[in-house]
Amino acid sequence: MNTNFFCKLPFHSFRIFTLRSPNVRLLIFLLVICAAMSLPAFASDQAAPTIALQSFVTGLTFPVDFQFPNDGSGRFFVVEQGGTVRIIQNGSLLPAPFLDLTSVIEFGDEKGLLGLAFHPAYAGNGRFFVNYTRRVNGTLQTVTAQHHVSETDPNQADPNGADVLVADLPSDKHHGGQLAFGPDKYLYISLGDGSMGGDPTGNGQNLGVVLGKILRIDIDSGSPYAIPPDNPFVNNPQARGEIWVYGMRNPWRIGFDRPTGRLFAGDAGQSNWEEIDQIVKGKNYGWNVMEGRHCFPPGSQCDKTGLTAPIAEYPHPPASAVVGGYVYRGTAIAGLGGIYLFADYLRGIIWGLKQISQTQWSPTVLLMSGKIISSFGRDFAGELYVLDYGTGTVFRIVPG
Repeated sequence: MNTNFFCKLPFHSFRIFTLRSPNVRLLIFLLVICAAMSLPAFASDQAAPTIALQSFVTGLTFPVDFQFPNDGSGRFFVVEQGGTVRIIQNGSLLPAPFLDLTSVIEFGDEKGLLGLAFHPAYAGNGRFFVNYTRRVNGTLQTVTAQHHVSETDPNQADPNGADVLVADLPSDKHHGGQLAFGPDKYLYISLGDGSMGGDPTGNGQNLGVVLGKILRIDIDSGSPYAIPPDNPFVNNPQARGEIWVYGMRNPWRIGFDRPTGRLFAGDAGQSNWEEIDQIVKGKNYGWNVMEGRHCFPPGSQCDKTGLTAPIAEYPHPPASAVVGGYVYRGTAIAGLGGIYLFADYLRGIIWGLKQISQTQWSPTVLLMSGKIISSFGRDFAGELYVLDYGTGTVFRIVPG
């Protein structure tokens, strides 16, 4: 096969390969070759730490999120996109789901159960939050809902939840769906622009809608929530007060760095660029005026005044879709402390992003994993994990 020709094909040419296709392993192999041929702009640093992936748990189906409650139980909870939340306890996957919403959600493509966050006081109040897509009277919606753990069984949750925030979606694509509690105890919600491509309705730049944003709400006040008084647009009558930042295309995985409180996001690109953003209150991250640091559509001219550029970007190829991760705060891997790890979904590349000055970040390829990486996870000690969407395996990141 002429790999040079294959690697020059646009990514949409590979849509004939699905995750259920018998040719998916061949596709992954070829895409990894393409990525290796395309690394000069992100050349490996000889001083970078060496990492490897060690199987932690198998038997999951389309895992997309990995979280843990601050309840001292040592359990991990994995979101399966089809509508269930599974528990890993003492290194084993429990057979019964913690939560089953398969009868509520609409699953397929980029739809389904997408995010999970435990209330900071979960040990006492049993409250947790999920994000999913559903269809009501023919209209697709993104839903953030509150649920409670069973009063009699800590490994079972009440499937009857209460809607917290609901928005109609214009298409089956770009839903975001990550939930995270910040050090301020507020709930952050990442939502994509909801479009099939190009954001034709301008959701990313429209402060009057919640799509294409990262939101910040107070779920301990109001009904069903209150808007924090220091949110950046609370005094703008044309804006939704929930908005923390805007100009996002499809923020696929956000995560706080525990010691610093900084929030990072991987925002999936469209034509040429994938990006990593450091999320700062009130900023406009450019979509759909910019893609990465570049004007959109490609080759156009644009006014970048007031737009915030990403701290890192990478091109197509070797891209398919960026997956945001976490800053490593564990102790098992020497030299990795303080480095932000992120990945590419289908190419399986894992990068480390190191801050070298106030405005400059240096990316380094840490591993060509060959996995279909849908998300990262972390544990109580700050060690990191990778979810393989294709095989349903959770891998722990270990020294290479």
